[in-house]
Amino acid sequence: MTAPIAIIGAGIAGLSAAHVLHAAGHEVYLFEKSRGSGGRMASKRSEVGSLDLGAQYFTARDRRFIDALNQWRSQGHVVEWDPALYQYRAGSLTPSQDEQPRWVGSPRMSAITRALLGDLPITFGCRITEVFRGPHHWTLQDADGQNHGPFSHVIIATPAPQATPLLASAPKLAAVAAGVVMEPTWSVALAFKSPLETPVEGCFVQEGELDWFARNRCKPGRDTDYDTWVLHATSAWSREHLDAARENVVELLHGAFAELIGCLVPEPSFTLAHRWLYARPAQGHQWGALADADLGLFACGDWCASGRVEGAWLSGHEAATRLLDHLE
Repeated sequence: MTAPIAIIGAGIAGLSAAHVLHAAGHEVYLFEKSRGSGGRMASKRSEVGSLDLGAQYFTARDRRFIDALNQWRSQGHVVEWDPALYQYRAGSLTPSQDEQPRWVGSPRMSAITRALLGDLPITFGCRITEVFRGPHHWTLQDADGQNHGPFSHVIIATPAPQATPLLASAPKLAAVAAGVVMEPTWSVALAFKSPLETPVEGCFVQEGELDWFARNRCKPGRDTDYDTWVLHATSAWSREHLDAARENVVELLHGAFAELIGCLVPEPSFTLAHRWLYARPAQGHQWGALADADLGLFACGDWCASGRVEGAWLSGHEAATRLLDHLE
């Protein structure tokens, strides 16, 4: 009996790969260090409703991803989001001319990855620290020293800095991953009992501490009595404040938001800060996925492609396709 295929990481790249392999009739097993799936597409449940602290939306350009998007739409996991979109530049807010379709998970971003996971076997709260190959199979070791296996192949679907040590058995792949720079992002959620008096529902910020902010409540399916907002700091600001206390991050970004939103901003009723240490690659790449097919080791993620949600999904799809091609 053929050993299953291990996938480390249950973000959209890992789940894309798992979906392709499972559809082709292969047994897969996932490992995820967090308590839930989704990675940066995960949503935070809170007393003020579900909050999309990571990916805010996604776009679709590649035909393969558009096909997947249409399937998710038909299943009710994805809806179009058409916010009143603005940009902040030179000290003023103006309507954005960017009219490309934007999509969100419904009722939260994590609906997509939850659908991809389905009933596939997964171990949550398990951080894999070592991947090593015996005479015929792969074995994984977690942070508690427990071994998992045997596995016929391994797909590593984690951010590049986390993938690098796991690729030690393939030094050339490890060297490529080690050269990838990932940027951090501080994300802050604010909730107000009364709606802010502004027409803005999403905004690209061209200066200052913030890179983006959005009225989280205006996304379809986000039911809450509060006016909820999510703010993303720039990569530069996030690097400078990487180890700042969460309450200080909230205070500073709340202040920056209040200065540019163009209306009275009271003290929020609820705040939350989350640091994405590896939010996005500093630059896009065209690898698709990394592979040592003869060894049976693969790596994927947004850092192998465009850095966008679509890039992460395509990278996982590419890793699984290369694995299947090698098996033929």
